[in-house]
Amino acid sequence: MIFADRIAAAGKLAQALSEYRGKNPLVLAIPRGAVPMAKVIAQQLNGEMDVVLVRKLRAPGNPEFAIGSVDESGWVYLTEYAGRAGADQDYVKSEVATQLETIRQRRAQYTPERPPVDPAGRIVIVIDDGLATGSTMIAALHALRNQKPAELICAVPVAPPETLKKLHGKADRIVCLSAPDNFYAVGQFYADFPQVTDDEVIACLTGLSR
Repeated sequence: MIFADRIAAAGKLAQALSEYRGKNPLVLAIPRGAVPMAKVIAQQLNGEMDVVLVRKLRAPGNPEFAIGSVDESGWVYLTEYAGRAGADQDYVKSEVATQLETIRQRRAQYTPERPPVDPAGRIVIVIDDGLATGSTMIAALHALRNQKPAELICAVPVAPPETLKKLHGKADRIVCLSAPDNFYAVGQFYADFPQVTDDEVIACLTGLSR
């Protein structure tokens, strides 16, 4: 399945999540790519949107390769191959500190005038534009589970089957539109897949209303 762009993928996800329309779901995006998608989905489901801030931990010498992730509380998820990728304890400590600082900066930049929307007791739908290793989604789901939502849903357009297996038990429900075996990168499944800028994220989050 090839999606025209993120907005088209969001429309298809909203259809797959249509049973939550009118139940005031909280749609949380993993920045930056998923933020415009979450806005579309929240509008179509008559819900509310916000961001959940998590960061991948980068492999030494290979910043595109995730060896784990960290959430806003400082909880760390490490993959089983982190050590083989060269990430010793000192490297992980330094990388966690770097990514937590980025999270703090983004929270101040994205929602400077309000706290994060409280997910307690809510139907919470966590959106990303696709999963590769799944590290950031695992961190996001962990962070949100600790805040006691009524139901926790992971919703993505595309992910490889082995990553979906890693998510088993970490959400109450996983919605994935396509799980191809020939997965190399998320962008492979989009005809148009530009970077989403901080300005676009801020525009989506500014003046949010139901």
